[in-house]
Amino acid sequence: MSGAGLGGTGAPFDADAAVYVISVAAELSGLHPQTLRQYDRLGLVSPGRATGRGRRYSARDIAALREVQRLTADGVNLAGVKRILELELQVDALRARVAELQAELDASRASTDSRVRQAASEAVRAVRRDLVPFDRSATALVVWRPPGR
Repeated sequence: MSGAGLGGTGAPFDADAAVYVISVAAELSGLHPQTLRQYDRLGLVSPGRATGRGRRYSARDIAALREVQRLTADGVNLAGVKRILELELQVDALRARVAELQAELDASRASTDSRVRQAASEAVRAVRRDLVPFDRSATALVVWRPPGR
């Protein structure tokens, strides 16, 4: 989730940069700091750590906290939320792999198409080399009859 620069600097925003302390993350997510600590212990959201071992949340972590809050508000328990988040990560990984495989397939097809075109072109050139030009001044006449007539 990279986006426009912050503060008009034009610098890209890194959604994975762990920059928010727990109090700011709690305010941005609408949750209590103790809830964020519990979610970290349960593995629902795993923030980065500062040198003093303090939690540092990224924009992606804030989005995940909001998703946890939305799911729990819809009646999903924390174990269910954890499973949903794990499955979403698997789906994202599978989508990325499908995109990689599609790119490989497209490249392979382009390569195969190129080889087929080249082979066909070479075959046409070979046939043209083997053709005897028609001599209109020749007086011989050849009649072909199908077998059995």
